[in-house]
Formats: sequence, C-alpha cells, structure tokens
Amino acid sequence: MSRITEAFANGKAFIPFLTCGDPSLEITEQLVYAMEEAGADLIELGIPFSDPTAEGPVIQEANVRALAGGVTTDKVFAMVEKIRKNTKIPMVFMTYANVVFSYGTERFIKRAAEAGMDGLILPDVPFEEKEEFDVVCKQYGLDLISLIAPTSHERIAMIAKEAEGFVYCVSSLGVTGMRTNITTDIGAMVKLVKAQKDIPCAVGFGISTPEQAKKMADQSNGAIVGSAIVKLCGAYGKDCVPKVKDYVKEMKDAIRGLE
Repeated sequence: MSRITEAFANGKAFIPFLTCGDPSLEITEQLVYAMEEAGADLIELGIPFSDPTAEGPVIQEANVRALAGGVTTDKVFAMVEKIRKNTKIPMVFMTYANVVFSYGTERFIKRAAEAGMDGLILPDVPFEEKEEFDVVCKQYGLDLISLIAPTSHERIAMIAKEAEGFVYCVSSLGVTGMRTNITTDIGAMVKLVKAQKDIPCAVGFGISTPEQAKKMADQSNGAIVGSAIVKLCGAYGKDCVPKVKDYVKEMKDAIRGLE
C-alpha cells in the first residue's frame, strides 16, 4: 500500500498545504512535524514559483516572500531529505510545470522520489498534457495527482479513469483562497470519480473553517486547506508554528467524527 493510500485508510483525511520557505525552510520543517502531531494525514508542500497561476493573493504573496528569501528547488529537496529522517508522513509537492521543466523533468522527478516524496500536483498541466510527466512519475514510483474541477461530467470520468494516489476535487472555479460559502455539488463529483475508479477524493480550494472542512469531508474522503494556513505563516512569521498546530488540530477534530 502506498503512503498516499495509507493517508486515507484511517477515515477522513486532513491535508494541509504549506509554501516551502515561508517564513523560512527551517520553520517549514518544524511546521511539518507540528502538523503531523496535530493530526494531519498528508502534507502538500508548495515549491515557490514566480507566477503561480492557480493561487489567490495569500499564496502568491507567500511565494514572493519565499523566493525573496532565497528558496530554490534544490534547497527544498534538501529540506525534504531532512524531514524524511524524522517522519514517514505522506508528502506531495504542489508546483508548476515550469519549475519541473526548468529543473529538468526527469531530474526533478527522480530527485523528488529519492528524497522521499510520494506524489506531485501540477495545477497548470491539463489532462491532455500530463503524459510527459506521468510516464516519468510512473518510472520513479511517484503519483501524479489529478485535479478535477466542477466542469463537464465526461471530463471528470476521463480524468478519474487514469488517476493515481488521490483525486484533488477543486471545490470552486477560480483561484485558491478562502470562500464564505462553497456551492459546488461535491457529492456528485465524487460519485463520478468513484464510478470509474476506487480512489480517494479530497476537496480543496476555499476551505478555511472547521464547519466547511466537516461539510466537504462529509461528501468526500478528506479536506485540503492551504490559504488559511499560509495566512497564519504570513501573519506570525517565525512564531507561526504553535498557531498553525492549533489550527490543524481544530480542523482535524472537526472531521474526525465523520468516520
């Protein structure tokens, strides 16, 4: 069983996202351990990029801060290697095609696998163009995670058929960021996926409160939260670890009762 599959094996998964290097790579490493202690099941690590097209202002600003602080892909890999000495928590990278291309696709994926990463999310790579990444991911045992948006049913079925690891259900069209209410019929999206393949589905984009997390996890296999956590990192800087830990615990507690 892959580590990603294990993340969903104990009921509903809570999946936090961090921008690597905001406020520093040392703090990012501490945050991973703190979030695991607080009950996180799988962690998404964002590799900063100058033009993160899927992100709203909160994560964009975190990318700018991290890059200004000198974060590079190599430094992120080195951090992951350190983290892997201390924990087996499932981890996936979320970044953009350009980051992988400029590093060298095979070199990047091989390095990620060797460092101990479990998967890769590339939000700007459409299904039709995933092949060149997918082939290499399969070669090195990394899951290329598919995203599905509330668009056409045929498209969801087509993507689900080939999905690996888990399916990232985008709860609302547009960019990441906190939303007051999420109107998408997540249950219907999840049903379409499961009709094609028995694979976990986690919902992200717009979740910031325990109530929202509970509602989304209730209709799927887990909730993904990014902007709300990155916002805490931005607000508290090097003092953010206890704040993020409390927040993750609160979110995990909210979905824990749904099993």
